[in-house]
Amino acid sequence: MNRYIGEQKLIDEAKTGFPKGVKKITDRVYFIQGYGASQAIMVEGRESLLMIDTLYGREFAEEALKDIREITDKPIKNIIFTHYLHYDHISGAAVFANEGCEIIARKPSYPQYTRSELIKDIAAVRGARQFGAGLNPDESISLGIGPVSNLHSTIAALKPTRMFSEKTLKLDIDGIEVLLVEAPGETDDQLFAWLPQFEVLCCGDNYYNSWPNLYAIRGGQYRDISQWINILDTMINYEAEHLLPGHTKSISGKDNVREKLTSYRDAIKYVLEETLHGMNKGLTIDQLVDSVKLPSIWAALPNLQEYYGTVEWTVRSIYTGYLGWFDGNPTKLGCQPVKVKAEKNLSLMGGPERVYKKAKDAIENQDEQWGIELCDILLDAGQMSDEAKKLKAEGLIHLGRMHASANARHYYLSCAKEMLGLSGPVSLIGAAMDMEKKKED
Repeated sequence: MNRYIGEQKLIDEAKTGFPKGVKKITDRVYFIQGYGASQAIMVEGRESLLMIDTLYGREFAEEALKDIREITDKPIKNIIFTHYLHYDHISGAAVFANEGCEIIARKPSYPQYTRSELIKDIAAVRGARQFGAGLNPDESISLGIGPVSNLHSTIAALKPTRMFSEKTLKLDIDGIEVLLVEAPGETDDQLFAWLPQFEVLCCGDNYYNSWPNLYAIRGGQYRDISQWINILDTMINYEAEHLLPGHTKSISGKDNVREKLTSYRDAIKYVLEETLHGMNKGLTIDQLVDSVKLPSIWAALPNLQEYYGTVEWTVRSIYTGYLGWFDGNPTKLGCQPVKVKAEKNLSLMGGPERVYKKAKDAIENQDEQWGIELCDILLDAGQMSDEAKKLKAEGLIHLGRMHASANARHYYLSCAKEMLGLSGPVSLIGAAMDMEKKKED
C-alpha cells in the first residue's frame, strides 16, 4: 500500500480537476476557470459586461481578459464580489474594470472582530504556510481547490463602490436580471448571485469540490456552520440548472446540482450535530475527534474528499465556537509554565537523550505524530534543540506527504523547511490585507 496515499490523491486531482479557459455555460454566461486558484463569471449584457468576482491577481486577470476579448469587446461596467473579505476573489478588479465601473459587495452579516489588523503579521505568515507560498511546485502539487499558481501575484484590488446590507438585492444590470442573496458561510460578507434568465447560481465559496474549510488553519473568526447549512438549503431551493463555484469546476444539470448541494449540506449537518450531541454528553475535543467520523455514504463521494478542509478541523472549530477553549476538566483551568512542564516530563521519561531516541524510533517506525510530540517536549525544555528540530522536520515531511488536504500538506512542509533552515517564514500579503479590511466595516 502506498504510504503517501494523500499525496497521490492530490496529484490525481490536480491532473483532472482544474481545466483552464473561458467556458460558455449558456447563452451570454461564461465561466472563467483555471487562471490561478479562483474562478470568475462573465455575463454579457446589451451594451456591457458584468463580472462576478475577478480572480487572484493582476497577472491572472490580464491573461483571462485577453481570452475574453476573443469573445467580446464590450466594456466591463459592473462587478459583483461574492465576498470582499477574501483577497483571492477581488485582486484582479483593476484589470477588468472600465471607467465608471460599479462594484457591488455585501456588508458582513456578523460584526467583525475589531483590531484584527493588529494580528495581520502572523496572519500573513500562517496564510503563507497554509497555501504553501514558500514551496516549489513539486512540493505544493495543488491548492486543493485550484491549481498551483503564483501566490505572490500583483494585487490589483478595488474597493466596492456600493455596499448593501439587505438580505436580498434585486438588480437589472444592462438587461441582466440579478438577485443577490445574503449567504454568510466561508466569509461573513458572502453572497450568492442568482441569474434567473439563465437558471445560473453563482455560489461563491459556499460550495466547491472538496470538504470545505469550515475552519481555516491560518486562523480567523468563527465560521457559523449552522448558518452555512441554512444557506445550502436556500441554494437547493433555487433549482439551478448550472452551479458556478468560486473554486473548482462548474456543475450542470438540475438533478446533478441538487445532488451535489444536498450531499454537501447533509454531510456538514451530520458533523455539526454529532459534534454538538457529543459535547452535550461532556466529551472533550480530542474524544470528539476520535468519535465523529463521516459515514461512508458521504466519505466516498468525490465532492467531499478532504482536499482542502478536514472533518477533524471542523469538529475542533465547532467545539471552540460553541463552548470555547475550556473542556470542562478542572485540571485545565491552570497550567504549569511550558518549560517547567517539559523539564519535568523529560525527567520522568528518563532524560533528553532517551526521549530523543524514542522520538527517532517512532518516526522511523511510521509513528510520526508521537515522534513530533516527543520532539516538542525537547524543544519546550530547550534540550537537544538542534537535533529535535531536524527530527521533527523529518516527521512533518512524512505527515505532509500522507495528507490529502493541500492546506495540511503545505503547513507541514513549510514548517519543516523553516526548521531545516531552508527558508525563513514567508509572508502572504493578501492574508494581511484581509485582516486590514476588517477596519473598514
